[in-house]
Amino acid sequence: MTRRFDVVVVGGGIVGIATAWQLTRMRPGITIAVLEAADRLAAHQTGNNSGVIHSGLYYRPGSYKAQNCVAGRAMLYDYCERKGIPVDRCGKIVVAVDESEVPRLDALFQRGLDNGLIGLRKLSGNEIVEYEPAVRGIKAIHVPETGIVNYIAVTESLARDIANAGGRIQLNTSFLRLVRRNGCIYLETTQGEIEAGQLVNCGGLQSDRIARLCGVYPDLMIIPFRGEYYTLKPESNGLVRNLIYPVPDPQFPFLGVHFTRMIDGSREAGPNAVLSFKREGYKRTDFSLNDVMNYLSCRSFWTMSMRHWRMGMGEFYRSFFKYAFVRALQRLVPEIRQDDVVPGGAGVRAQALEHDGFLVDDFRIVRTADMVHVLNAPSPAATACLSIGRTIGGIVLGS
Repeated sequence: MTRRFDVVVVGGGIVGIATAWQLTRMRPGITIAVLEAADRLAAHQTGNNSGVIHSGLYYRPGSYKAQNCVAGRAMLYDYCERKGIPVDRCGKIVVAVDESEVPRLDALFQRGLDNGLIGLRKLSGNEIVEYEPAVRGIKAIHVPETGIVNYIAVTESLARDIANAGGRIQLNTSFLRLVRRNGCIYLETTQGEIEAGQLVNCGGLQSDRIARLCGVYPDLMIIPFRGEYYTLKPESNGLVRNLIYPVPDPQFPFLGVHFTRMIDGSREAGPNAVLSFKREGYKRTDFSLNDVMNYLSCRSFWTMSMRHWRMGMGEFYRSFFKYAFVRALQRLVPEIRQDDVVPGGAGVRAQALEHDGFLVDDFRIVRTADMVHVLNAPSPAATACLSIGRTIGGIVLGS
């Protein structure tokens, strides 16, 4: 028999799970299912990020990113503290290493004020070492509201709450296509057919394809960028107290290689942002002909490539040569050496690309009569998940 749910969420990352969680709170008794193709939740972007709770410093005031990051950060801290999930508001510094970066650092400070951040502080070169003794820079910003957490633990906790509220989470269930019969929508999956009152697409790396399978043709496509990390050896952990970031280049939606203290006490360095040859390609050798042909046949990809080829080649170079990666890290921490780091994990960012060749810089949510498609939700989506989920829940429920 075909099972029926009021809402079906496709995608078991933190945004999909947070959306389902918010719906169970906003309308008690709602019947809801989450479909996840992998054998576990948080298998992709959520489970392979650096675990940072972002403050909202970087994002254009009034944008979806700014609004949801600031609100979501507060909601996430509250949820973790109520649930006993380890979380640490450790703060971070953003460092200008030369005079050319100071105007951008000052603009970033003002943006943080415009977004309502509390406790921002400008640091001189001498004051930087009070927070991070191994860092060398001429100016910095201290951002006390930034923190760290394990997002897999958050996702699993939210999933337990959903199950306790009567929701259903189906793993190993791939969405195949949507059909309409007698005014109703049916989802064909690898585990059978499901009828849905409404569909929410939180498919991340596959979100544009899911939208097209539903008859929605967004004017964008997902380009996968792999972010590779190095891990500091335990004896080198003293080089990094908390979080150390460079001043980002405003041309790109990436923050540059940085240092992160993880919630388990280890230290990561990275990530870079190298074009991936597979949407779930976590290794350099991973390759999907379908995925590669998908973007090589698209004019917008070539437009983007011509515009940013120097940056792209630099990222590939840094990916294959450890000394080049470490040299980028030495801009912030001159003492670090190749022997201080070993290869770590990697994640793949689902970055949407506009038809004109520009990378989408904000969350992108598309609504139809009975569907909601989340088509761009990269960082800070994990930080903002509870706020994004509330926003999507409001769209679904018409509030």
